Amino acid sequence: MLIREMIEQREHEILSPYAAFSDCSAGRDRKEPPCDIRPVYQRDRDRILHSKSFRRLKQKTQVFLNASGDHYRTRMTHTLEVSQTARTIAKALRLNEDLTEAIALGHDLGHTPFGHSGEAVLREISSFGFSHHQQSLRIVEVLENEGKGLNLTKEVRDGILNHQISGSPATLEGQVVRLSDKIAYVNHDIDDAIRAKVLKETDIPAQFTKVLGNSQRERLDHLIHDIVSNSMDKPRICLSKDKEEALLGLRKYMFEYVYRNPEAKTEEQKAQNLLRRLVEYYMEHPDEIPEWNRALAAARGETHERAVIDYVSGMTDSYAITKFTELFVPCPWSV
Repeated sequence: MLIREMIEQREHEILSPYAAFSDCSAGRDRKEPPCDIRPVYQRDRDRILHSKSFRRLKQKTQVFLNASGDHYRTRMTHTLEVSQTARTIAKALRLNEDLTEAIALGHDLGHTPFGHSGEAVLREISSFGFSHHQQSLRIVEVLENEGKGLNLTKEVRDGILNHQISGSPATLEGQVVRLSDKIAYVNHDIDDAIRAKVLKETDIPAQFTKVLGNSQRERLDHLIHDIVSNSMDKPRICLSKDKEEALLGLRKYMFEYVYRNPEAKTEEQKAQNLLRRLVEYYMEHPDEIPEWNRALAAARGETHERAVIDYVSGMTDSYAITKFTELFVPCPWSV
């Protein structure tokens, strides 16, 4: 018996009957020989981890643009915190940790430079709209490997597409990631906002702290335990009513006092103008985006605008600034 087959057999012995079993996957769009060691979801996790899109997350903004400290979150550290929270919940509920981790690591691959402010401007200027969860799916299906994609399983792609708050993942593992994403960013964004002196822990309304706790550690502990106790041996993942209301209320509070806070967003307008200029430039100079982007769009019958948005949205903060400087900032004269 192959190692992979032994692992698949062990899943049926150990995991919850509500888990997604590796040997029951709906499969990939393109058939390929199975690995003799790794089940399908572990392979997907590895493919995402080794992708260029994943590595670029380390230089993409989470909340604070151009943060000068070493300890502010980036899109990659956010992803890792989501993965850690999701795996803790999945393990407690005897769900498939490999599937959970694959979805968590891939859920934000489509984020733009400069975080949600970058996403907002691309949504505004693109004729077909833009959302990071749909772009994340496009990356793993189409754009990675210079147009070959990662050929991930349907379950991983479903979880990536449906991780947003309005999403409805088909697997419990996807549902775990969907909640873990909100738990992670609300809590670590509070931590970063306190570090940036945008707010203090004591500013958080008592209606939330009395339910969730007075520190990041307490909030994570309460929310994770609540999900586990309310979801054990059940066909859905959920929070108790009071914890869910407190989490959503705290999220709304963060939007009002941090995410839309002018003090926290002093550079946002500059970043959005930068992306507008880059998109305008590449629309007028099609030969200056990578050849494979142009060839892929042509082969798929897509517009040049689609290729430009793919290229610009995939940039890191630093690369977007570098390209803007090269194109629009005069260089000093030298002899």
